[in-house]
Amino acid sequence: MSILFPKNRRRALASGAPWALVLPLGLLLLAFGSGLARGEEALKRSTVRSLESVSSRDDLLREFKKYFRKYKDSASRVEAVLALEAQTDPQVVRVLEPILGDKDPEVVTAGVRVLAGLTNPACQTAIIELLASSKKEPVRLGILRVLAFGALSHDGVAVRECLADRSWQVRRRALMALVALNQPEFIADLVPLCKDKEVAVRCAALDGLAQMNADEVRAPAGELLVDDAWQVRASAIAALGKVRHRDSIPLLIEVMKVEEGRLVDDAIGALEYLTARAFGPRVELWERFWNQYKDRYQIPSKEELAKLAKRRAELKAIYKPGPGEATTYHGIQSKSRKVLFVIDVSGSMESEVVEKDRFKDGGYPSYSRMDIVKTELARTVKTLGKRTMFNILSFATEVKPWKKKLVKANVLAKSSAFDWITKLEPLGGASNNELAAVGLVGTANLSAGRTNTWGALRWALAMDTEAKRDPYLLDVDTIFFLSDGRPTHGKIVDIEDILKGVAEANELRKVVLHTIAIGEFQKTFMQRLAQGNGGVFVDLGR
Repeated sequence: MSILFPKNRRRALASGAPWALVLPLGLLLLAFGSGLARGEEALKRSTVRSLESVSSRDDLLREFKKYFRKYKDSASRVEAVLALEAQTDPQVVRVLEPILGDKDPEVVTAGVRVLAGLTNPACQTAIIELLASSKKEPVRLGILRVLAFGALSHDGVAVRECLADRSWQVRRRALMALVALNQPEFIADLVPLCKDKEVAVRCAALDGLAQMNADEVRAPAGELLVDDAWQVRASAIAALGKVRHRDSIPLLIEVMKVEEGRLVDDAIGALEYLTARAFGPRVELWERFWNQYKDRYQIPSKEELAKLAKRRAELKAIYKPGPGEATTYHGIQSKSRKVLFVIDVSGSMESEVVEKDRFKDGGYPSYSRMDIVKTELARTVKTLGKRTMFNILSFATEVKPWKKKLVKANVLAKSSAFDWITKLEPLGGASNNELAAVGLVGTANLSAGRTNTWGALRWALAMDTEAKRDPYLLDVDTIFFLSDGRPTHGKIVDIEDILKGVAEANELRKVVLHTIAIGEFQKTFMQRLAQGNGGVFVDLGR
């Protein structure tokens, strides 16, 4: 076979061998034919894989329709829905349509997640068509939640029609879906909703327009500073702060004169963001500043705000509220007069703090976390002003409120609160392990000492209330939440799910949630909980 090489081939040609010409040509034809065969085989394999993929997708949809109804537990039903992620067949939209009306909110959320992740244009078209054709409120709400993620491309026409829906929930979700598009052409559609008859829609309109940085929000926000619902007034104040304009400054100063409690803090925060000044609750100083500079005042840039941050901190220390003007708990100050304290009494609260130097001058009966927390809570209750309304909630495995609702901080209520605080003890702590070790598990009651964070937050935000009025219209506007550990008990223990659930509920409620952490656990959860809900995070140390 050496004649296949060029040098040997020339020798063969010189000797007159005829196959010296034919053989290379034959090899070329053979190679070409082999290439064609391989190409055909590759095409065949690709076609088979494609058909198998289509068949697999069809099988998945058929199997879902066949088996889903047989699942009774929430976890299996959610897993079955999520199995449909990344589908490309538009039929998946119709398959998931009834899921959007399911009684289990976790199943509905899974359906929304799957639909929001569909990237096939045909699937996205099917989603918009379903919104336009369906008259069922749960389906429309589900599709609008999908569109609010902002990942699906659409012209907004079908969503616009939902702005006039009889259901305030549909109107609110439609508004949020248009905000997600962030297109100036929709601003004119959103402004009228600032005067919607439903509190939640008015709030969403103000919040959405502010998120779009629409100057058109200033006029309705100014009018709604006197709305009957404090949640709407809070959204109006926030909108004037976010859409920064000099004409909002005198409006916010006026708010400080007529409002009380939490909304005064909101107005102060908005004024600080507009002016880079920090006169705190001193209305006379804000008025003096504005009277002096209003004719030539220019809103500082965000860069200038950053440069003046240190000076603002110094001014805050100077112009902080006086005694009785604010509620202070573990260094967090609030002018709120509708306060709820949520205290962890799980077993780990029995442990002593590690960094004892931080607490040695506090006058605490011991270095146990529980004694430190109880002492500070009693001191805070003692200083509450007479016009403040408050309540206390303890939680471990179970959630136990002191009162059913907020009560006035008069002398009788304070005496009752002191007695209740004194009786707080860690449940199922380490000291009970000895009882459990000798078989007295029931007496040790270790199961009572878990950390039901979700249960406590659900109670605090009235997520499961059966009140006749809208459940988001809470009396409480500020929560102080103290805990020393990760969630270990309750319907939801996953940190991300808790954060998401609280954020969704508080979107309507507008409650400020301050968090205080004590102990050695990883504390980013508490920090994110505060940051996501307008609050302050304090780490008391280990």
